[in-house]
Amino acid sequence: MQNNYLPKPELQSKDLKVAFYKIKKFWLILIIFALLALVIFFAFVRRDTKQSNSSNVNSSIPSKQSSKNKDYIRLIATGDTIAHDALNAQAKNSDGSYDYYQFIKPMQPYFDTSDVNFCNQAVPGGGTKFGISGYPVFNSPLEVARDLNNLGCNVINTGTNHTFDRGQDVIDAELNYWDTLPGMLAVAGANRNQKEQDTIRYFSINGVKFAFLSYSTYSNITPPNTYGLNMYEAGKAESQVKDARQNSDIVIVSMRWGTEYSQDINAEQERISQKLSDWGSDIIIGHGPHVLEPVKILESRDGRKTLCWYSLGNFLNAQVPPESLINGLAIMDIDIATKKVKQPSFMPIYMHYEWTAEQKANEDLLKRKNFTLVPLDQSKDLLSRSQNNTTIEAQTRRITNTLNTYTPVSILSSKDAVKK
Repeated sequence: MQNNYLPKPELQSKDLKVAFYKIKKFWLILIIFALLALVIFFAFVRRDTKQSNSSNVNSSIPSKQSSKNKDYIRLIATGDTIAHDALNAQAKNSDGSYDYYQFIKPMQPYFDTSDVNFCNQAVPGGGTKFGISGYPVFNSPLEVARDLNNLGCNVINTGTNHTFDRGQDVIDAELNYWDTLPGMLAVAGANRNQKEQDTIRYFSINGVKFAFLSYSTYSNITPPNTYGLNMYEAGKAESQVKDARQNSDIVIVSMRWGTEYSQDINAEQERISQKLSDWGSDIIIGHGPHVLEPVKILESRDGRKTLCWYSLGNFLNAQVPPESLINGLAIMDIDIATKKVKQPSFMPIYMHYEWTAEQKANEDLLKRKNFTLVPLDQSKDLLSRSQNNTTIEAQTRRITNTLNTYTPVSILSSKDAVKK
């Protein structure tokens, strides 16, 4: 019997073609949606894994020099960055923005050849919203942080005696801005809340885990709360340093301490540094005196060695004494295999500006111009145009004698400082 329900052969072939087209169209649409989903997924992953600052407990990035198969990690540390009025005036553009990178650009080669770059934002910087002000009560433009970041600063101290100059709102704004900057490893010293103060900052470079802590022994303003600034308190510091020792290979502690404009280590610095060593710190980076102080290798109770830079003086600044303008970069190479700091070295630098003898005599600070930060051994012509009445040779002797009072420190030329 003929089956009237079976399609004719030509109709059956046509139906199969239609069905195949529909299936092909379905899979094409499915593939497009899958690709879109992958794009959206990776966009969110990239956003969520972007490095942030003080709220980031653990950061990890490969060394910039990892392609060269180095067997060490280079760490450099600077003194105070202070946005004085004269610097702010010279940095301000016609559109109201600020450019500080123009002053520190000569330092770029030394940051480019380093992996961990400690910089000290010695005064708060919440931006123009709060009004820009210099000494004695500071608030600097956000561009200070931006341009330090552009230079390569990736480990930042924000806790100093000036932290509370303009209140908690400025601290919050400053830290919120650091959160937006790329490539950061750790920011510590100032905090937005108690949780941040209780959090140890960790980061890793080429398999070596670092911990970063910051304390200040004094504040110009009576702290309005307990969390905004990490004031040094022995019990808290002991607990955190010991915890960091247990959970990292290298413990770095930033300390705001010392006697201003004194090249001598005071009794408080001696006492605290030995405690920090006993508790587990490997490197102590001191600041506050605005001039260089000696370096010591301390021995802890368990026999470990702690490298202590009691004061690195200043970095970007507009102070007047030559000893506050001529300081340098502390250079430390950390052996990846042994997790030990090799013999420290130091490259002297010079913070230059120009004014006339009459302007200097009248303390007409805002008349200073042509700010730039250069290696000391490249400053002969600049020094001749300043009112510092000193020489490269005299300042190199001062730096060498000061740093080497207790511990050998190699003084590097600008050429040697970039050699790997």
